[in-house]
Amino acid sequence: MRLDEYFEEIERDEAAERRELVKEKSYAITDYLEDVEHEFDRRVTDDALLGSTSPTIFVGRSSYPNVSTGVLSPVGNEKRAADFETGGHWYERDFSIEDVFEHRTGLVNSTQRADVGNVADAWNGFLGTQREVAIADRPVDVEIGLDGPLDVDFEVSERDVTTPTGPRAQAKSATLTENPHVPRPVKKTLEDDDWRAEGAMNYLYNRGFDVYDINTILSAGALGEGANRRLVPTRWSITAVDDTVGKFLRGGLRNATSVDKTEVYYNEYLGNKFWIVLVPGNWEFELVEFKAPGSVWNPDPDRGMWIAADREGYEGRSSYVDETAGAYYAARLGVLEHLEERDRQASVLVCRHVTPDYWGPTGVWQVRETVRDAFAGESGTAESFGAALRELGPQLPVSLARLRRKSSMAAGVQSSLAEFAAGTD
Repeated sequence: MRLDEYFEEIERDEAAERRELVKEKSYAITDYLEDVEHEFDRRVTDDALLGSTSPTIFVGRSSYPNVSTGVLSPVGNEKRAADFETGGHWYERDFSIEDVFEHRTGLVNSTQRADVGNVADAWNGFLGTQREVAIADRPVDVEIGLDGPLDVDFEVSERDVTTPTGPRAQAKSATLTENPHVPRPVKKTLEDDDWRAEGAMNYLYNRGFDVYDINTILSAGALGEGANRRLVPTRWSITAVDDTVGKFLRGGLRNATSVDKTEVYYNEYLGNKFWIVLVPGNWEFELVEFKAPGSVWNPDPDRGMWIAADREGYEGRSSYVDETAGAYYAARLGVLEHLEERDRQASVLVCRHVTPDYWGPTGVWQVRETVRDAFAGESGTAESFGAALRELGPQLPVSLARLRRKSSMAAGVQSSLAEFAAGTD
């Protein structure tokens, strides 16, 4: 499909499917939190025991290395416990921002403080129960001994980019009330104290585990060389797994044939629009983000468009990105999975427009899943990267001139054209 026809099709889809802008946080979420609190009070026994089913865990990063570590469990929705765990199924079910917040805030976080230090042998007590929940392949029935009332505090700061969380309860203890089922590949990584965390992550990924499962296991301190196993804050573990698996996939493409034409893919979800341009050539990747005034990461309506960008060349990166944080690694993973499936490499530009529709932080999972699914649709094609940018220009929220000032890849096209023109004089 020619690129101009491709963009016309996108515009028709947007006109038909665009949802009304959500200008304020929904009061329904506040009402939902009140329902959670009432159900919590009803379910807690006289001896302060809470019985529930836990699908996952959470490790905070505040006051690191002495962190808050918790077992997450829905109250009153035990039969649907798996639905509350972050994963690609949220995208498949077309969750709205309200849906995400309800599922996140519907999980009670029963917490204790713990040092992240060597937890290789932490199989007893609260940390042991937390680890059993993390390595199981399905939600686990637990009983929580509480030490105080439920703390309902629904405030989402700009730093909570990855995981808005729900009510908290201080826990004295946590015990399993059933034997968890642990997949054989996970048992293998647990039993090998000489296996570096990076190798164990890639092994699990190659055995069919998605990054969501792997980052939970890593967060619980259940991967890596025995002496180095430690709790990993949830936000850090998500990025660590995306980065590690991404590097593994990139390494497998070093000698792959390049794509043979310029391809453009598009997808949109939760007020985030993505354009992905694959260009013939060696591996190169750049993410450019346009954060609209009034969106969650640029809330001042008078500030103007905020542009952020990070990139890597053929050899990858040796340091953490400066401007785009976990979104960079999540988007890169989605691209690399597509290229690995085709056994091709490419120079890749991803443009992300965060519109005012994105009024609340849902986490980088939506970046990963939106990029992954972009490749399920038809692509547009262009004669060259420069031609693709000219066609793409009217779709972007900034001018091509401003894009070139921020994007190394786009600026490179301009430089090449200038050098070509000078050479023909």
